[in-house]
Amino acid sequence: MNASSPKISSKTNWEKVLSKSDEDIDFSDSPELTAADFALGQPLSTLTLEVEPEVLAWFRAQGADANAKMRAALRIYAQAHQGK
Repeated sequence: MNASSPKISSKTNWEKVLSKSDEDIDFSDSPELTAADFALGQPLSTLTLEVEPEVLAWFRAQGADANAKMRAALRIYAQAHQGK
């Protein structure tokens, strides 16, 4: 990450943040990370899905993690419509 990479407007002084070394940061109030914190999430299911070319192109234009964004969009939709 560099000082110009955040695309969302931020009041964070990224130059100051990025200039700090690990030794300069106080982690004393952070919980210790365990192996479980780094474990993979739920296993994924594979399926074949037909989508319009412009929809696929839009997701791919969002970056290298297009599949993750498509999964997130489907998850949000499913959660919003649960119990309906």
